[in-house]
Amino acid sequence: MARDTEAPPPAAGAGVGVGPAVEAGAAARPAEPARTLIDVGGTVLEGAGRSDIESRLAAATFFWLDLPCLGDEEMTWLRDVFHFHPLAVEDAEHFNQRPKLDEYDGYVYLVLYGSGTSVSTGALDAMASGTPACTPDELERLSEVHCFVSDHYLVTVHRSDCPAFRDLAARMRARVIPGENPSRLFYRVADTLVDSFFPVLSELDDRIDILQAQIMQRPTNEQLAQLLQFKSSLINVRRVISPQRDLFAGLSSGVTTLPGFDDDSQRYFRDVYDHLIRLADLVDSYRDLLSGTTDAYLSVVSNQLNQVMKQLTIIATVFLPLSFLTGFFGQNFAWMVNHIGSWEAFVVVGLGTELFAVVALMSLFFRRGWLGSR
Repeated sequence: MARDTEAPPPAAGAGVGVGPAVEAGAAARPAEPARTLIDVGGTVLEGAGRSDIESRLAAATFFWLDLPCLGDEEMTWLRDVFHFHPLAVEDAEHFNQRPKLDEYDGYVYLVLYGSGTSVSTGALDAMASGTPACTPDELERLSEVHCFVSDHYLVTVHRSDCPAFRDLAARMRARVIPGENPSRLFYRVADTLVDSFFPVLSELDDRIDILQAQIMQRPTNEQLAQLLQFKSSLINVRRVISPQRDLFAGLSSGVTTLPGFDDDSQRYFRDVYDHLIRLADLVDSYRDLLSGTTDAYLSVVSNQLNQVMKQLTIIATVFLPLSFLTGFFGQNFAWMVNHIGSWEAFVVVGLGTELFAVVALMSLFFRRGWLGSR
């Protein structure tokens, strides 16, 4: 199920991230319907209530509950309806956590990340016009999703809008979730989040190419600032991809299991693990590429400085003999004043020697290649 790294499946995500990550603004995108519930019977409830959840728990009907926000009412559901452990509820309330997996009696609590940037179709047009289609803030924006997985439900908690979940929920509405077991549905959630990184990194690759071309033409301080910001953003992306890769390494090898986990599920989690390995490799390669681009920027700036210094040195060298001749013939010795006074002497000695010195120096510089090719 491996995908081509250069043309990954379209996906997107939004939400909050770790460190300096920027939370995706709900005003900029359509708001995700609150409390979306999808069950195996094909029922889709927008704004599900407590009674809807309790009835399905009592009937042991498998369902997926997505909570795009966690208020007092939702916290009460986690404590009193699902009876989650207080530590798990506390973790679900606090974001900016490290990807992890905690096992509890009857369920598993996980923290996963995806890209928080929705890649629009206008990105290619922006790229063609030379404008930044991928900014450091967009690269660093992450979606943090907390998952509760059991035999009878999958509960996902995140903040604000999550485009990756919008796409997944739309697909689930179209095909419902009959026959889905908890681990398989969790795979779909994890795969959607992980794949949301590929389009953003693909835009970063194009953005680096544009920066390299601009640097070769005319390096600026703004380009250097962007390079350093991209490197910092990639470090933050790496901080969530690496532990998430280790988490799925345990799931794919069977060291860690989920409710409803079987041998076939390991194959699906190996697919996610493979994606995370390639993401980690991509992040490392782009960091190296940014470092090389930074070195190229410094080399171009240094070469330009050398050209300026060479030009100034040539000018100073040309004026060196002129200053000497002017100073020599400007001495007020009586013999020079009495014998060098005609206009012929002024033209030959005063101007001729200086012109000769300039021509001789320029010829020497040209032969040495300092003024261009011979």
